[in-house]
Amino acid sequence: MGLLLQLIAGLVLLLLVLVVRIWLVLRSPDTHRAARKGHVSLLVVAGSGGHTTEILRLLNSLSTSYSPIHYVLADTDKMSEDKIRSFESAKVNGIPKSLYTIHRIPRSREVRQSWSSSVVTTIQSFLYSFPLTVHLKPDLILCNGPGTCIPVCLSALLLGILGIKKIIVVYVESLCRVESLSLSGKLLYYIADYFIVQWPLLKDKYPKSMYLGRIV
Repeated sequence: MGLLLQLIAGLVLLLLVLVVRIWLVLRSPDTHRAARKGHVSLLVVAGSGGHTTEILRLLNSLSTSYSPIHYVLADTDKMSEDKIRSFESAKVNGIPKSLYTIHRIPRSREVRQSWSSSVVTTIQSFLYSFPLTVHLKPDLILCNGPGTCIPVCLSALLLGILGIKKIIVVYVESLCRVESLSLSGKLLYYIADYFIVQWPLLKDKYPKSMYLGRIV
């Protein structure tokens, strides 16, 4: 009985340490501003359909300090890579072209996929995204809602918990989300360092979010 109590106490202590560590990671200050480092390594999660179009509009407004750019997309996404390459090749003459790479991971959830099977595919996607995130070690992750961003952002959180690197996560909710968050938004609302919405109603519902007007 004494041994069991010691085991339970040890598990509770371990859980408490883990919770405190997660809290510290989520509350730690932003130390990766471009003005401080000169360049910010950026990981961008692209998604099929309008997600990639919106994220590229966001990138078009960023300074050249955000370089290199690492794009991550689902292995079943047939269109985003072409959009990304066209975007990179069309950058204005005279502005240094950013270094960029494109990486693919398994899609965490297909459209209309059942919730039970989504758990399995998300775990599979995480097993691919975590070593990729460890390898790239970006300063900042920018995403706007595709399911692929969930395992990537969880990988960034885990890197911080393990003390490997604190990665800033910036989530921009899609313009089409007027009254409610997407599933990705609901999951990342408590993880993202900066959570940006594009409609005032969402700011009222989710006080942690930032409302900057329409930005895409």
